[in-house]
Formats: sequence, C-alpha cells, structure tokens
Amino acid sequence: MPSIQGLLGPNAVPSAGLPANSGPRHLAFHPQGAVAFGINETASTITSFRFDRASGRLTPIATASTLPEGYSGRNTGAEIAVHPTGRFVYGSNRGRDSIAVFSVDASSGKLSPLADVPSGHGGGPHNPRSFALSPDGHLLYAANQGSGQLVAFRIGADGKPAPLGVKAQAPGATYVGLFRFPAHREPAPR
Repeated sequence: MPSIQGLLGPNAVPSAGLPANSGPRHLAFHPQGAVAFGINETASTITSFRFDRASGRLTPIATASTLPEGYSGRNTGAEIAVHPTGRFVYGSNRGRDSIAVFSVDASSGKLSPLADVPSGHGGGPHNPRSFALSPDGHLLYAANQGSGQLVAFRIGADGKPAPLGVKAQAPGATYVGLFRFPAHREPAPR
C-alpha cells in the first residue's frame, strides 16, 4: 500500500490567463464543478472559467464588471459565492458598498448582471469584505467591515437579495461564515 506523504507540489498547468493587474482574490465553483468564478479585486470584475478536473486547468470564458455602468468611484472586489442552484453568482464591492448579482447562463457559463444591492443600512462606508449564503440559498449575510454591521438579506426566487431589516453590530467584521450543526438528539432510553 503506498504511503501518503501529504506534500504539495506545483502543477504544470499554465496560468489562467487573466489580464495584468486584475488582482484575482477568491474563486468559487459552480455546484456541478465544470465552471468556476473568480472575483478580481483591483479590476472589480468576475471572470468565469471552464475547469478541467483532470489537469486542474482554468480557461477563461468571459469577464463581467461588478460595478453598474457609469460608476466611477473607487472600488475593490472582495468576496464571491455561487448560489446552491448554480443559477446565480454574487460578488461584493468595497467602495460601491454593494453586492453585485449575476445570472449564470447554464450552457456557456457567462454572467449577466441582475442587480446591485446596497450591502448595509444607513451611513457608510460599509466596505462589505465578506458575505455568506445559507446552505439552502434563501439567506445572505454581509459582514460590513467599515460600518461594523452584519446585515441579513432574503434571496428571492429571482436570485436578488432583499434586506430583512435585521442587522447586528460587529465592529471591524471581516468574515461571516455559516455552518450547519448536527441536530441535538436525546440519548435513547436504556
């Protein structure tokens, strides 16, 4: 039986071919695994990629801006998530203080903009550094580092998050993660 070394080594796959200075930050896979989406921090874009499982190669399909047309303020992309259905992709904008929402073309993997949703309540800057989707895809929670808010959204059937009016103060929040804990079960009687 071969021993497992647990060592990492370089893969001979060439780079994913992103433009210089795009600033790739995070990658999220479509539930079916053949497509991945990467948010580019400095370019404020999301690139969709074909993923070859055998080689690990990512081949760019298309790139879409996380910013609405005409926006000219400062911004950096931060977090990315794919809806559990694979129909929607979400990316956060630090500067614009929003969550960009895209629909995914199932056959091509290309993204189409759906919405640009403010990430916080009241004054900012909110600086949404992190967000997470619930495992069932019905809720989104945004961690707004700048305003110290954790904000809850309900995701509609159209993929668009709508604020629930619920927020919690979390000064300097940089991460939000959701975990499913096992159900509590009483021990069986003896």
